Amino acid sequence: MKSDFVDELYFSAAFPLPFRALCLVGLGILGWATNLHGLHLWQIDAVGTLELSAAGDGYRITSPLPTDRRNRGWRNTDHYGAAAYRPVYRVFIAFSAWIFACWLLYRIATRGDVSSVDNYKFVPAIAMLLVLTVLACPFNVLYKHERDRFLHAVHRCLFPSPHRIYFSDVVFADVFTSFAKVLGDVWLSVLMLLPNGSLLSHPAQGGLSRWILPTLMSIPYAVRFRQCLVEYNAPANASRRPLYNALKYASSFPVIYLSAAQRIVVSDVLAVKGEAAASQPWHGEHQLFRLWLLAAAFNSLYSFWWDVTNDWGLELLRPRHSGEHTARAPSPPRPLLLPRLHSRSALLKHPDGSLDEQVDEATDYLSYPTSPSERRNHPYGLRSVLLFPLPVYPFAILVDLVLRLTWSAKLSSHLHSYAEGDLIIFWIELAEVVRRWMWVFLRVEWETVKEADALREPRSPPPGRSLDEIMARDHRDSLRDGPIAEDQDDFEMVRSDVSGRVSEAG
Repeated sequence: MKSDFVDELYFSAAFPLPFRALCLVGLGILGWATNLHGLHLWQIDAVGTLELSAAGDGYRITSPLPTDRRNRGWRNTDHYGAAAYRPVYRVFIAFSAWIFACWLLYRIATRGDVSSVDNYKFVPAIAMLLVLTVLACPFNVLYKHERDRFLHAVHRCLFPSPHRIYFSDVVFADVFTSFAKVLGDVWLSVLMLLPNGSLLSHPAQGGLSRWILPTLMSIPYAVRFRQCLVEYNAPANASRRPLYNALKYASSFPVIYLSAAQRIVVSDVLAVKGEAAASQPWHGEHQLFRLWLLAAAFNSLYSFWWDVTNDWGLELLRPRHSGEHTARAPSPPRPLLLPRLHSRSALLKHPDGSLDEQVDEATDYLSYPTSPSERRNHPYGLRSVLLFPLPVYPFAILVDLVLRLTWSAKLSSHLHSYAEGDLIIFWIELAEVVRRWMWVFLRVEWETVKEADALREPRSPPPGRSLDEIMARDHRDSLRDGPIAEDQDDFEMVRSDVSGRVSEAG
């Protein structure tokens, strides 16, 4: 036991909490870049599905250029997708280079001496301060476009539109929940870097100050909870699904605040069993401890079920209903038939050609199931449309279950008081970042499948109007807008409503 404490002490001295928090932030940036890159490589329209153009810049794209390589015949689609992830890679390289240089300087200055760690704690302080300064810098330097997109995303999450939530903001807020513990680490790092703090021990927090840490950790869940309520109250919504989703995030608050209340448990155990028992992390005989345990278990299991069933669209844990076989099976992604509804479709390239021939040419390489009997023949517990290799899904389910059950370290601030768990907590935080990175791939994939399936739904024409007449009118409107040059490289950017009233995807 003494040896473990010494190992943890040297770990805290060699890699103090401020650098650990910055390291996790850097891994989050890298994870987002690889998410966009990986989805682009698998020919999934991440930019279009996430609405990055509309949500990030306040513009909507009216150019006929497609958003991914499924719409063949356009030459700069690779550039369009690469433009989303390449700047993020550059931000990660600059960020990691700065953090590594500061950590290396800190290690050279301390030379592994535990007693001199606090003498050089100004080095991680400068590292964190410069990161915050660059993030808020108003000058057009150091990737200002990417910094502005990030700050705009934060502003939209904290102050969402009452009309509609962008899907990119939903994903961003969900990723933010995985960094709830990192927010707590930042607060503790600030206390450590103050003149009366130490990098070798967590600061003591008493009185009202002990509620600051859980409140900061609950902010991402409060943001996501509010987004769910906005979606539920939207005029176009007729489902209770956002309300059930809000319940998932609401279940995080008891875990966080009951964890902060574990000081009462420690004081009661201290009065009954002495200091030796109070230093242990397990107090199953106390009612408040069992209540926290129950809340954490419910949050973990409910979140896992929601990930598999709703965020990924898999059927493994979906309840079986008697009318399930009569319901329409999910349809594969296909291009839209109405050019006006999908101006970036490949159908616009040859407006004089046969519509059926163009649809077949645009989708013949996808090799998705088309008949209802074929769509029902899919691996047990998954779904009919899978855009990633089959082994990805059972692996993702297993990893998500294991890492969701690490609730005690992910949401419980009282575990910070046990210094000998710093190394374990850091690895669990790192595992949570990896879990969220994996989650983004399947979440965007399922949203893409749902959008394509919704776009293929047959629409009822207005009374007295046939579908052929509507298509002919839309075709004439598209021709009246002017011919589309095959080598067109420029986008026409039209200012859109930042609140999200223009786009209805997501």
